[in-house]
Amino acid sequence: MPSKKSTLILPLIILLAAQLACNSAGISTTPDTFATLNGLYTASALTLEAGGTPNSLTATPGLPLPTATVDGTLSATNTATSGGPAPTSRCDAAQFLADVTYPDGSVVSSSSAFTKIWRIKNVGACPWTTSYSVVFTSGDSMNGPASIAMPGTVNPGQYIEIPITFTAPNKDGNYRGYWKLRNASSVLFGIGEQADTAFWVDIKVAGPSYVAYNFAGKYCKADWENEKTSLPCPGTEDDPKGYVLKLNSPRMENGVKEDVPGLLTYPRDRDNGTISGEYPAFAVQSGDRFRTVINCQYNAAKCDVIFRLDYRNNGQVKTLASWHEVYEGKTFTVDLDLSGLAGQTVKFILVVNANGANNNDFALWLNPRIVRQGNPPPTQPSSATPTFTLTHTVTSTFTPSPTFTETPTPTSTPTP
Repeated sequence: MPSKKSTLILPLIILLAAQLACNSAGISTTPDTFATLNGLYTASALTLEAGGTPNSLTATPGLPLPTATVDGTLSATNTATSGGPAPTSRCDAAQFLADVTYPDGSVVSSSSAFTKIWRIKNVGACPWTTSYSVVFTSGDSMNGPASIAMPGTVNPGQYIEIPITFTAPNKDGNYRGYWKLRNASSVLFGIGEQADTAFWVDIKVAGPSYVAYNFAGKYCKADWENEKTSLPCPGTEDDPKGYVLKLNSPRMENGVKEDVPGLLTYPRDRDNGTISGEYPAFAVQSGDRFRTVINCQYNAAKCDVIFRLDYRNNGQVKTLASWHEVYEGKTFTVDLDLSGLAGQTVKFILVVNANGANNNDFALWLNPRIVRQGNPPPTQPSSATPTFTLTHTVTSTFTPSPTFTETPTPTSTPTP
């Protein structure tokens, strides 16, 4: 006859096994991306990433980590209470995880475009399908869209990085816009214990900005190489060692022809080939931002590359951010805060790697530049020796002599 103790142990073992099965079912480690393989996101679509928390991200071969700020630091600036404990008994509920770009109070120049990205987790019981959307609810719209549809299903336990492009107002001041999620029945929901709190974008508009460094305009001042061999600048098209060319009117992956210059960077023709250009030393100031649009060149159908922004400081090379791009008809806007390097003089390095076999890997950086707040410094006078042109003015005091017309006078010969 079984004892009372063994009778109690068996149900406990069954309960424990069921609990472990439930916990393991909620863990997702495989990324599920939409619209692009970009390591971060695309400006025109929402990119889905699977995982429980930001700390659960692990590097997947061929898919770089989403590093959106200096040295890959992701910081949440909405308060912990605004994210709040996640209600688990609701069908639709969200949890704020992080401001991937533009934390609260970020300074943006007037009338400039910027892309805000939130990391939001599905903590409800229902999946967010393509019938769900992200919608503006109140505050300052900053010329953002009224809503953006989900690009794919976000299951419970997964999070999504939501990028929305705004235009800063043309007047200095503080601005904030509030956003929520909307389900298939057009019911709004958000974050917090009651799943009804909005998340937001919060910026400070402060004056004009200017281009502090133009990478395309100074591309031949950089040292270009493919890790093994130094490359000439400008390069030669179809050079198997890799090459860089400046295109004055590049045609983008989406077919649009731009009127600003771009850098076409083609990595070494081999598996996982690379090309990099190390620029002269640059003194970074607080508020500086690296901006560009990255994509594959038009018609480069098999393009599969990893863009990277590195920097050299005190002899060490570190990576600021990386982005994985394939040819899918979309472009991606990079707007990277460099404030973590403020006060340092570094050498920035533009890097492109072929992701696997190099085949049609025409990687295009459109108008790469560093933008700085404020007015540009006054133009310094040239130190060259001035050239003088001496102009002589000649005044004539000559009075021409009168012209005489001589009329002959007939004479007669005297008669003898």
